[in-house]
Amino acid sequence: MNEPLNPVQRIPINLLTGFLGSGKTTLLKRLLGEPAFAHCAVLINELGEIGLDHRLLERLDHETVVLQNGCICCSVRADLRQALLDLHGRRERQQVPAFDRVIIESTGLADPVPVLNTVAGDPVLRHHFRLGNVVTTVDAVHALDQFAQQAESRKQAAIADRLVITKADLVGAAYLETVQSALRQINGSAWLAVSRDDAGDAQVLLSEDLDQPAARINEVRRWFALAGIANGASNTASAKYRAFGRQPEGPHRGEISTYSLTFDEPIDWVAFGIWLSMLMHSRGADILRVKGILNVGGSELPLVIHGVQHLIHEPVHLSGWPDGERRSQLVLIGRLPSQAQIEASLRAFN
Repeated sequence: MNEPLNPVQRIPINLLTGFLGSGKTTLLKRLLGEPAFAHCAVLINELGEIGLDHRLLERLDHETVVLQNGCICCSVRADLRQALLDLHGRRERQQVPAFDRVIIESTGLADPVPVLNTVAGDPVLRHHFRLGNVVTTVDAVHALDQFAQQAESRKQAAIADRLVITKADLVGAAYLETVQSALRQINGSAWLAVSRDDAGDAQVLLSEDLDQPAARINEVRRWFALAGIANGASNTASAKYRAFGRQPEGPHRGEISTYSLTFDEPIDWVAFGIWLSMLMHSRGADILRVKGILNVGGSELPLVIHGVQHLIHEPVHLSGWPDGERRSQLVLIGRLPSQAQIEASLRAFN
């Protein structure tokens, strides 16, 4: 097999996730009407649920339809890997329009990490596809109860690149602010939108990601601005549920924390790699997201790392420092030891 295409040439796969009833399908329907999402392919568990019959251009078979704007919608019955390979094969044989993006809508109870691992860990899929953004919808009405009672809802929020609060018109301003605060504590580096009757900024929701050169610096800047460290702050609030007046029962108590670390001195890349590998080996299941921009010794350009649990993406060089200051910044999200312990362990390796 030939070498995989570079990330810009590969087809991005975006994951749309969220807990049951959080409005994923409603958001997806609106996104499919946006110009930015013409000529994309959608993989969804139940095609009928999206209610697209009035917009069909052609039904190719019992599980594939083509919309008027060139989008393809397909049902996924079982094997996601095979569904993606079949879809790509049909594209190459010109049996479906030449889509330039894939959106996967996951089920409300699903752990989204296996989907990401399927795409990033399979060498055949990696030849054709790359991971784009993870978008998680959050029901404003039920979010706090779900966070307190359902571990999967917290995990879906924690791994997101983009968080979209739905049904905001059904709650008051103070309650909505509490939901936003809870999400900030679970995942302080994700872009957060409030969706009422529109799709919001569709381009930012799914189309901008770290593998697009034109978007890289803005994306990294957004990480740290949202995490509260763009201006040098070294700490963000831990996601202890007391912050919004609720404590999850049993083993989930105080489960997810967000830590932001800043280092002014250059990082030794080899030592950092050993430290991160050991951290992932010992606590990989507990580290839901890692995002960082590193001032690597001997390099003039910043190096960006990001990953979900055991999955660490290939590091990316930026063309310059987003804020003009050469310093390493790292965001960790998950079930973590104290920030002091994390910081001390990294310093011990550097």
